[in-house]
Amino acid sequence: MNYSKKIGALIKTSLVDFPGMVSTVIFLKSCNLRCPYCYNAPLVLNTEESENLVSFEDMLLHLKKRKNVLSGFVISGGEALLYPHLKELITKSKELGYKVKLDTNGTLPAKLEEIINNPLTKPDFIAMDIKTDPKKYSSLLTENHNNLMDFEKNIKKSISIIEKFPSNAREFRTVLVPTLIKKEDIGAIGKLIPKDSSWQFAQFINDNCLDSNYNNITPYTDSEMLELITYAKTFINNVKLR
Repeated sequence: MNYSKKIGALIKTSLVDFPGMVSTVIFLKSCNLRCPYCYNAPLVLNTEESENLVSFEDMLLHLKKRKNVLSGFVISGGEALLYPHLKELITKSKELGYKVKLDTNGTLPAKLEEIINNPLTKPDFIAMDIKTDPKKYSSLLTENHNNLMDFEKNIKKSISIIEKFPSNAREFRTVLVPTLIKKEDIGAIGKLIPKDSSWQFAQFINDNCLDSNYNNITPYTDSEMLELITYAKTFINNVKLR
């Protein structure tokens, strides 16, 4: 393993990414989706090689240096489960005393289950992004519309895996992108996730999107978002707009 190879972008301190924890966040490179509204294009496309990126070695040094200040370590992406040395990254951080939160898009349930089933790598908290109705993933969220991955099956499997976590150690997240999330999509997602879940919503930001056409899409108004969130609450009680 090349410990000096750049692996992702570091947020040194965060008060919002890990519930109840002062944390540090690593956004790992590479993703298997191409969400048109994504603002992390250089990481997703694995094209950024700048001073802003850190190596595995840099990440561990930061964790060691800040372990008396920080309590949580958030591993995000891109898609974190694509990182070949994820197990080692989790193990090393846990050895330093950190609680680990893993962010995933839920399309890789076999890799997710492998991480969770190992006591040395099992996250303390897990968050899964659900972009839209899983039936629409192959047509809206990939470059190759003939993608053979069974997104609907994989998303449902990942939800069932995450459901085994205590309700206060998991959450589901959805960005309110007008082209991807309408009332019927809220309904489709709401029927899939556990009733005791935390379902976190975020406003779509039409800036620096992976698909530049999305920079011209008008976000939902406050009243439109309220209507969608109110509908979401008919499925899941613990619903919030970040």
